[in-house]
Amino acid sequence: MTNNEQKILNLLGIARRARQLQSGEEIVLKNIQTQKAKFVFLASDAGKASSKKISDKCNFYNIPFSTLFTKNQLSQAAGQSRTVFCVMQSGFARKFEELLTME
Repeated sequence: MTNNEQKILNLLGIARRARQLQSGEEIVLKNIQTQKAKFVFLASDAGKASSKKISDKCNFYNIPFSTLFTKNQLSQAAGQSRTVFCVMQSGFARKFEELLTME
């Protein structure tokens, strides 16, 4: 794992403690549709149907998303076992995008 990947996972934990992270497919989909989600993390090993649903919605509503991490990595970083997370604050979202473009 690269230094940047580790930073992203650490930041995910910080976003959760700051209560700027929501998880679970239904909640995330709702946040994407209302455009409250600023960035979405989708596990690379998520189910096909879920992956398609989330990525299609993100593309449609123009919300950036990443499938860089596995469910295990995301769950460990956020401290809860989920396949999909959305970041609610644009400051965190910007930082995630910045770190991901450095990859």
